[in-house]
Amino acid sequence: MSSETGVPRTAVDLSLTDPVEKARAELKAALAAIEDKTNVPRQVSKATDSAVAKLRRFSREHPVATVTIAVVKAAAVGALVWWGVNSYVNK
Repeated sequence: MSSETGVPRTAVDLSLTDPVEKARAELKAALAAIEDKTNVPRQVSKATDSAVAKLRRFSREHPVATVTIAVVKAAAVGALVWWGVNSYVNK
């Protein structure tokens, strides 16, 4: 139904006149909306794709800032590892 008329999965086709078909379409749309909202892997995938797209766009627009952030993060991780090893060795 929805793929034939171009209606999204979570919408009801307004051209339906038969009450039974309309009720089925509403139920199908409601179940699809519930599935979309409660499907955790799909939500994580959407969020990950969005974050990756934002980071790629940022790295294209600000290459120097991207390199600077990477260097600062690497230095912070290195300092954290050094601190942990140093505190373990000096016990």
